[in-house]
Amino acid sequence: MELIDIGVNLTHPSFSHDPAGVVERAAAAGVRQLVLTGTSLAESEAALALCRALDDSGRQLFCTAGVHPHDASQWSATTADTLQALYQEDRVRAVGECGLDFNRDFSPREQQERALEAQLQLAAETGLPVFLHERDASRRLAEILRPYRDHLGAAVVHCFTGERHALFDYLDLDLHIGITGWICDERRGSHLHALVREIPRGRLMLETDAPYLLPRTLRPKPKSGHNEPAYLTEVLREVARHRGESEADLATHTSACARAFFALPAPDR
Repeated sequence: MELIDIGVNLTHPSFSHDPAGVVERAAAAGVRQLVLTGTSLAESEAALALCRALDDSGRQLFCTAGVHPHDASQWSATTADTLQALYQEDRVRAVGECGLDFNRDFSPREQQERALEAQLQLAAETGLPVFLHERDASRRLAEILRPYRDHLGAAVVHCFTGERHALFDYLDLDLHIGITGWICDERRGSHLHALVREIPRGRLMLETDAPYLLPRTLRPKPKSGHNEPAYLTEVLREVARHRGESEADLATHTSACARAFFALPAPDR
């Protein structure tokens, strides 16, 4: 089986001692391609640098570039210009991580919305897909997306953890859905067991959001307590179980979906 992890925070300090090892362990587990997440200008540039440094072939590591809602208060008059330059890089395959987070509100909501709309405009101009974040803001996110939707290419709500109404609002907007190890958490993710059956083939992708969201079903657990792309196989196992699909079939169609979404080449053999 070949898997693609569409959400890896490889610039996180917990990976700084051995990012190459993270990539190697992922490949050994069958996770052949990774999309590294850019959450600010600095992190987007760092993600691009890791792609260049750790992947000579240009077929294994790719990244997004954007400003997370937590960092929306840092948006300035020059931010869009810097992102536009990043979008000219071949390894950068999506706009984001951008969106709304009304759970933590690390940036004022008005600033979150302005930064999101600016990045949606960039996506419309570049034709790149959009990598979206949402917490406790599904209705407002749908409201903002709706007038832009006809001008955008593909868009994915990554790390979906919402309720049924949010899922169907997103599917009605022709969005893709990213599922993480949240589905493996019996304390807060069991509602996803039924919902993942409702996501059509061709709209579902898998991700770890590493180093966050270590699957609680994983055995044995790593001593570090950190998630890694190599553990995407546990997300695969849990999603396949609740969709009533084989792991091989799920791996095939979610990887095909991710490859088409991010315009990825075939991985190295």
